[in-house]
Amino acid sequence: MGDSQPMTQRIPPHLYFVGSAIFHYLGPSFAVLLFAQVSVSGVAWLRIVSAGLVFAIWRRPWRAFFSADANTRWLITALGAVFAAMNYSFYVAIDRLPLGTVAAIEFVGPIILAVIGARSSRNLAALVLAAAGVYLLTDVRLAVDPTALIWAFVNAALFTLYIVIAHRISRSDPVTNPIDRLGASMLIAAIAITPLGLRDAMPALSDLVLVGAGIGVGLTSSVIPYVFDQMAMTRLPRSTYALFVALLPATAVAIGVIVLGQIPAWIEIVAVALVVAGVVIHREATPETRELPVPAESDSEGDQHGSAIREAAVVS
Repeated sequence: MGDSQPMTQRIPPHLYFVGSAIFHYLGPSFAVLLFAQVSVSGVAWLRIVSAGLVFAIWRRPWRAFFSADANTRWLITALGAVFAAMNYSFYVAIDRLPLGTVAAIEFVGPIILAVIGARSSRNLAALVLAAAGVYLLTDVRLAVDPTALIWAFVNAALFTLYIVIAHRISRSDPVTNPIDRLGASMLIAAIAITPLGLRDAMPALSDLVLVGAGIGVGLTSSVIPYVFDQMAMTRLPRSTYALFVALLPATAVAIGVIVLGQIPAWIEIVAVALVVAGVVIHREATPETRELPVPAESDSEGDQHGSAIREAAVVS
């Protein structure tokens, strides 16, 4: 099919992940303004609801939800619940702990997923390098408030669930578009988080600047990176994606240098080098988990490949 492929399929999936990582760290620049005047649960509500509204206007994702099969609708609903709980626990955790500590704990799950899918000495070596780099970058400190640690580990568990469920959603239904399925999940997340954060978000709704900041957080933290994630997940094995998550702290250091002028210490440079080395030497281990074509929204051949894709997602 070569030249007939859409542009989105000609872009290497790894570049989508890099884009996701960059926007993942641009979001907090908008959240700074919000944290000064809105509680953490209110910020979480603004982030999820604004993202849900963007998806609603852009994609009308409820059509995908009702067109999908029962299993896909269950996955969409589960991901929506995970989005709501994950964002809430993340903001509660960073309100009580250094961001580096929360980030370090958050990477435990993805590293375990990558270990499960390694299946070769080369990939295990890649994981050791990436894990060492993440450890050095995030400067783990566990002698802190145990309640805050519980929230951080809850966030880590939910982040791992996000990778597992979102990866399956990206390949779950040959009839609907994965971005539409993602949007449906975000709408469910907006409903789920409303009892937790609406009251605390109310002060921001009368201030156009704060509303704009909330929309900025939603776009940069929950729309653009999650869309890029879906574009990458449709073509990357789950274990490969989980390993690439180790690039997030390295990306944070790079953005700190370029945007904020924060020159890293030598140990941070070494840590970034370890993470990059781990990603570079990693290879997909089995033919079952190699890149798979993404069926068109109305491609009848998708039914033929659907079960194989789902099996690859589970195995990897």
